[in-house]
Amino acid sequence: MENEFRTPFWQDFTIADAFGEDAVKDTFDRAFEEWKSDYRYLTDLVIVLNHKLWEHYEKGNESLARLYDSLWKKADGYAMDTLKDDELGYFLDQTD
Repeated sequence: MENEFRTPFWQDFTIADAFGEDAVKDTFDRAFEEWKSDYRYLTDLVIVLNHKLWEHYEKGNESLARLYDSLWKKADGYAMDTLKDDELGYFLDQTD
């Protein structure tokens, strides 16, 4: 996949994929805690998680697809609950 993201999240999660679910969870926990207050990075994180969910689903890796789905739901829900005004507009534009 061509890197269309502003952040290193795609590369970080691709590396974590090779080490399994615990590595993916750890990567998410660190990224989410550090960047959840930056709406652009949060948006990128949500997009990357969604892409990774579908990547693993299409490869038939149900366990990683389910994990990415749960992480996506957490990050997306947080964004929808906390972002306001222009930040929410940006999020919705980018994730639509």
